[in-house]
Amino acid sequence: MAIHKVLIVDDSKTEIMFLTELLQKNGYTVRSAENADEAFKRLAEEKPDLILMDVVMPGQNGFQLTRSINRTPEYADVPIIICTSKNLETDRVWGMRQGAKDYITKPVDSVELFAKIKALS
Repeated sequence: MAIHKVLIVDDSKTEIMFLTELLQKNGYTVRSAENADEAFKRLAEEKPDLILMDVVMPGQNGFQLTRSINRTPEYADVPIIICTSKNLETDRVWGMRQGAKDYITKPVDSVELFAKIKALS
């Protein structure tokens, strides 16, 4: 599956701006959400090919949201890459157990991010 449309879920406007600019420069269409409610709203409006998911957010955190998306049949096939400052191995393992396809730590290295996206394509 080719990846063209990316949904960024992050409560940091700075992080959203950085990732949006990076992805758009490389030909991706980007939408964003700042929390779980917005994320489900964006998913209902237009199903993305990939979700970049922050972990530390108000309300439902990224681990919980990843699990919720993976348990929703119409979105379960959308790959999720957790994109967070949480860099402990236990966080990585927990994220993958929630259904994430990959895990990347902030600050995001663009070469690493695009390699992970390409691996999912």
